[in-house]
Amino acid sequence: MKKTKDMLSEDGTRPVKQEFVKRAHISEYPTGPGFTAGHLADINAGWRAFRPIIDLKKCISCYKCYMVCPDGVIFKIGTKGVAVDYDYCKGCGVCANECPVKAITMIKETLD
Repeated sequence: MKKTKDMLSEDGTRPVKQEFVKRAHISEYPTGPGFTAGHLADINAGWRAFRPIIDLKKCISCYKCYMVCPDGVIFKIGTKGVAVDYDYCKGCGVCANECPVKAITMIKETLD
């Protein structure tokens, strides 16, 4: 979903309320946020200790990680699998903890 003028308030600074549409399947939800929130920082400040690594061979595309990520940095790729926006990932590990097939592992962050 792209940000359009009809999604903004008259002054163009706030999103307007949209009618809720119940979806029949997870695949019908948007693949990312519906409105750009605007971040204070452009990238992670470098304090993350661990980062999630997704094994797409193990991933069953249940999208549980996508739904539970508190920062909204996990997004769907194509019809199978997910990816992580490491610029905003805090490394909290919620996604790895919720993955039913353990396709996500948290590895120690290194300075490359």
